[in-house]
Amino acid sequence: MHWLASLSGVELALVATAFTYLMTAAGASLVFICKNVNNSAFSLMMSSAAGIMLASTFFSLLLPAMERSAEPAWLVLSFGFVAGGLLIIVTDILIGKLHFFAGNAQKRSSAVMCIAVTMHNIPEGLAVGVACGAVICGDVSSALAAVMLAVGIGIQNFPEGMCVAFPLRANGMGRGRAFFVGQLSGAVEIAAGVLGAVAVAAVSGILPWALSFSAGAMLAVVCSELVPESFAAGKIKATVGIIAGFTLMMILDIAFG
Repeated sequence: MHWLASLSGVELALVATAFTYLMTAAGASLVFICKNVNNSAFSLMMSSAAGIMLASTFFSLLLPAMERSAEPAWLVLSFGFVAGGLLIIVTDILIGKLHFFAGNAQKRSSAVMCIAVTMHNIPEGLAVGVACGAVICGDVSSALAAVMLAVGIGIQNFPEGMCVAFPLRANGMGRGRAFFVGQLSGAVEIAAGVLGAVAVAAVSGILPWALSFSAGAMLAVVCSELVPESFAAGKIKATVGIIAGFTLMMILDIAFG
């Protein structure tokens, strides 16, 4: 952990988003060995990721934004948070209006899923990058918060890689191509993460706005994607996963904060 804290914000963002990308690739790689995914395991992964990301929204993004913002802090947090949430809402609306593959419902569904996952990975990468950009050299607690945010997103990315690769394989695409497209959906997080860290380092005063913006986008992704998908396979398992994920993030933040 001290090694991570010694990295610059951009370096930490590169390492963290490389991890989230590799988790996407790992999920997509299952297309080579599996025909389908167990619903219970899928629900547990998605719900635990939702819990970690919900806690990260507050502990890793909103709370640091409040501590670092000038008065009035409520205005900075509210504006950034709403703007981040609106980005995801508008993205979902635009994706829903796509008319690609209108003659083939299955191919259209696969294309929309691939685009949706890729688009949602952009604000997730930004969130990791912004959190990494907030790290002060040697600040173990800030580094831990950024790393745990990346862990939560990485856990989520594992089933997302499967969600892209498996439908493509089912629609006749070769295993290699299905894996390539599936892992590619996570590659955008590296570019977005580095961009977020660079922006925070380059522009004075942008950090509170960027943190609150990322929090709004993160919460919108959790509510629109993770929660519905995790609860579809069973309310009890999903609830346990969310509580466990949130508690883990909260304990780590309090213990090392």
